[in-house]
Amino acid sequence: MRWRDGWWRGARALPSPNFDERPAGTAVSLVVLHSISLPPGEYGGDAIERLFTNRLDWDAHAYFQGIRGLRVSAHFLVRRDGQMLQFVSCDRRAWHAGASAWHGRENCNHYSIGIELEGLEGTSFEPVQYTQLARLLRALSTHYPIDEVVGHEDVAPGRKADPGPGFDWLRLRRSLRRRRPALPRVPC
Repeated sequence: MRWRDGWWRGARALPSPNFDERPAGTAVSLVVLHSISLPPGEYGGDAIERLFTNRLDWDAHAYFQGIRGLRVSAHFLVRRDGQMLQFVSCDRRAWHAGASAWHGRENCNHYSIGIELEGLEGTSFEPVQYTQLARLLRALSTHYPIDEVVGHEDVAPGRKADPGPGFDWLRLRRSLRRRRPALPRVPC
């Protein structure tokens, strides 16, 4: 069994307190991709994990003062080295998309799974991240009725810009090597 109570065995569990229940009867049909690095442009540390588990030392870096007290999470994080972490059961609502809408449906957190990629908007991502992301998306699509994968920039235009122009949607499509889940149209 690869899944247990919304936890995927392909990722290291690091439970976050930043979640709540999805509305009753809500199917998980969307994946929202994000990018993050803390502090911005720095990779490999534990600040993302600490942020999502409410253990970040707000005084450890000047940037952290601007996000002091932020209580957020995502379901998954794909590190630049390919390591995968899971913070919230996919059966629960993580706090990742904020004010958002997709195809006229408000509050994407209700019906989506949030995946963070360690990186910054406008910069490239590592090959192993695409490999691991495709692996995770295949696992999700076999367990949940995922219809689409979109960027945070798609569900919160003008407010968010991630994963950004450095994310290669065509590469992800090739990595998946199958039709499901559907990916957004990519300019040729």
